[in-house]
Amino acid sequence: HRRGASLTMWRGKGYAQIICKTLLKTLFLAYDLGMATLEQYMEDRLVQGRAYFLREEALAALGSSPETLNMALMRQSKKGRLASPRNGFYLILRPEDRAIGAPDPARWIDPLMKYLKVDYRIALLRAAALHGASHQASMVFQVIVPKQMRSFEIGRHRLEFVYQSPVAFGKVNLAGWLDSLKSDAGFAKVAGIELTLLDCVRYFHKAGGINAVAQIVKDLGGRARSNKLAKLAAHYENSSVRRLGYLLERMRHAKQADALRPFARKAKTAVLLDPSVKPLIEGLSGLHEKEPQWRLILNESVEVDF
Repeated sequence: HRRGASLTMWRGKGYAQIICKTLLKTLFLAYDLGMATLEQYMEDRLVQGRAYFLREEALAALGSSPETLNMALMRQSKKGRLASPRNGFYLILRPEDRAIGAPDPARWIDPLMKYLKVDYRIALLRAAALHGASHQASMVFQVIVPKQMRSFEIGRHRLEFVYQSPVAFGKVNLAGWLDSLKSDAGFAKVAGIELTLLDCVRYFHKAGGINAVAQIVKDLGGRARSNKLAKLAAHYENSSVRRLGYLLERMRHAKQADALRPFARKAKTAVLLDPSVKPLIEGLSGLHEKEPQWRLILNESVEVDF
């Protein structure tokens, strides 16, 4: 009986070992199959000119289990072939993209924002650079949105989301005031020149400060259409419009500056040219030079490269 029991136990252990090995082989086979299938899926997307995909799309196309796909995604990410700016949204990295960790956000911002279901426009320093402003090369990719969103870094890129109230955003983020940027994913929304100028003055602290904004105004102001600039200005704070008018005049863009003069006439009080510079002692701001036509207190000198 003891010999029979021992034999039965040995056979049981042997069967258990065989079952475990079979299960492991099956898992590894499924893992390798998932990897190969995902790689082919990624190649097919690149051939189609779409260097991104959604997790749900890959799951439906491959027909694999969520676990198998997760393992494959993890392996491809470790190899530097995938990057994920948001959960469930993946970028396929070409060899030239891997050194900096991700493609230029201009190539994938539109599908990302559609995935997040948030309207947007490329703005501020990146928009200024796209329109040809000098000295505006920046690894910060700025996007104005009508929702509070967390900025993030991916590779060497930093995406900065700048909040604009939904009401104000809805009034200016219209097709007639936006430009389109052709990319791998189609067309991305970019602030037009007039919108870029107003955004940079309104969010000057995000655009490098008043002198950086003055440089942008110098570079782009002459190409702004006066009637469009005046219409857009109606949706911005009067103080921001006056600052832009003053800078346009200083940069010798008289026609564009004249279009904004009616806003200055409506102003009742003078404001600081640079609100970020506060006087050390309250009341000293009265010692600064005044610009009566634009109702501004010139508390900061403006310097640009001509």
